[in-house]
Amino acid sequence: MIRSTRRALLGAGAVLAAPGVLRAQSTYPSRPVTVIVPNPPGGGTDFAARLYQEGLQAALGQPVVIENRPGANGNIAINAVARAAPDGHTLLLQYNGYHAGNPAMMQGLTWDPIRDLSIVGMATMAPHVILAAPNVPANNLQEFIAHARANPGKLNYASSGNGSIQHIGGVLFARAIGAEMVHVPYRGASPALQDVAGGRVEMFITTPSSAVALIQSGRVKALALASARRAAGLPEVPTTAEAGLPGFTLDAWFAFAAPAATPRPVQDRLNATLRALAETPGIRQRAEQGGASTAAMTLEELDILARREVAELGAVIRSAGITIE
Repeated sequence: MIRSTRRALLGAGAVLAAPGVLRAQSTYPSRPVTVIVPNPPGGGTDFAARLYQEGLQAALGQPVVIENRPGANGNIAINAVARAAPDGHTLLLQYNGYHAGNPAMMQGLTWDPIRDLSIVGMATMAPHVILAAPNVPANNLQEFIAHARANPGKLNYASSGNGSIQHIGGVLFARAIGAEMVHVPYRGASPALQDVAGGRVEMFITTPSSAVALIQSGRVKALALASARRAAGLPEVPTTAEAGLPGFTLDAWFAFAAPAATPRPVQDRLNATLRALAETPGIRQRAEQGGASTAAMTLEELDILARREVAELGAVIRSAGITIE
């Protein structure tokens, strides 16, 4: 999301399930649960899914299988879950760039974020870090801005696909600094990072979880974190405000989703399990090491967040004129 709504949404308390609901929950799951990830391994979406895999298996008492199905800007995976049997055995690790962005950018979608999907648990919330290739003659954000302004239209920025939040972030960044840049879309964050580290693309704005190892090894330059505060996993990276570009913030969320028709007792079971896991020290610490954070949110809070995101991010996309054929 462009501005984090976390504080406004975390105030509501959990709702205790009635005995009848608990009995219905106890019949689920009856077989392995598949979590479909709409991106290749190695990116922030995949990181969020695998962060919870072991804990979900232990809590649900069934194997949890992670299945990566990239392509079509997330729509292959999203369609598979939207059309799956609504019994909680097929879940989606949804990314807000797809959930709120695709409906605003694409004509003829066969799924609707509100009608066809229910967000049942928040996995991670993450800012974005502005990365530069090692061969770019800039070691901080102000130097990069000066370099981009001196070379309008000559610098490239990567994204994990047309219409992704990385794409939107690149558009907004170019507008904010007043320098034209060329968009280069990839099929996920991992291949984009490879080309940034290799010096073939000058800039990439992405979630830290997919880039921490490259940053720490010095293979890419972390110029600033597009957030209101620094990330625990990257304490040395300044915020955009500290680096001289106040007001430029960009946040993402990654959440578990089920087909909308999934029975409420099953959604309650998943939500309670994911909320408990989000508060465990091990998962919190691993998320922070990856530059993200966890949030224990109720079904009601998640619904508010998703609806708000669809409206707000959609408005930004439409105003920027971003479309995907």
